[in-house]
Amino acid sequence: MRRISLTSSPVRLLLFLLLLLIALEIMVGGHSLCFNFTIKSLSRPGQPWCEAQVFLNKNLFLQYNSDNNMVKPLGLLGKKVNATSTWGELTQTLGEVGRDLRMLLCDIKPQIKTSDPSTLQVEMFCQHEAERCTGASWQFTINGEKSLLFDAMNMTWTVINHEASKIKETWKKDRGLEKYFRKLSKGDCDHWLREFLGHWEAMPEPTVSPVNASDIHWSSSSLPDRWIILGAFILLLLMGIVLICVWWQNGEWQAGLWPLRTS
Repeated sequence: MRRISLTSSPVRLLLFLLLLLIALEIMVGGHSLCFNFTIKSLSRPGQPWCEAQVFLNKNLFLQYNSDNNMVKPLGLLGKKVNATSTWGELTQTLGEVGRDLRMLLCDIKPQIKTSDPSTLQVEMFCQHEAERCTGASWQFTINGEKSLLFDAMNMTWTVINHEASKIKETWKKDRGLEKYFRKLSKGDCDHWLREFLGHWEAMPEPTVSPVNASDIHWSSSSLPDRWIILGAFILLLLMGIVLICVWWQNGEWQAGLWPLRTS
């Protein structure tokens, strides 16, 4: 009976490909948390000047507004998080961040070329993979125009709209502001993400978001890109298996090109 040795070349190749596949599965197995704030410089009576939505893995599960200063849970995940000690901390932080962002909007209003009430949309994003934070960023949209991106991992600014260049220079000079953004996205956001993941993984199936979250900003190392990499690698793995089968059928193993251990 012919038995393939685990040290033979084709087997080593196959094991190597499988190990790479496992590594890539770990890489794409990341999770993300995104806070989407909408701040208005002026609001009508009874309407909130700050609204926030919170997404876990692109699924909406929390809503906040400044009118009642309360967080509303959505779906099964929201209900689970509502029963944790993190809920009170999250409610307080959302209110504080909303007020801080409104102050920023008031400070930059003279640099905004409009006489109408201004709006500031802010997306705070963090990503967690392999037990560590691998992404943290802020995207700022002013009056509907995507304007600035702050990478909290390496403390760098990217100007998306050239009209926001002066605003970028103003904020870049404020080292305390940059540290504040970094602490929230790389520290607090990642902490909450790890807290929420325990409830997410315990759920029978993923929560379906009641809104379209496809327009939310995700970092350049976001999950869809990595799934493309994984798909390409799976294709490469299948091609390797096919080649091994072809070599086997051609009798190259029996011819001694790859050593076999017989018993």
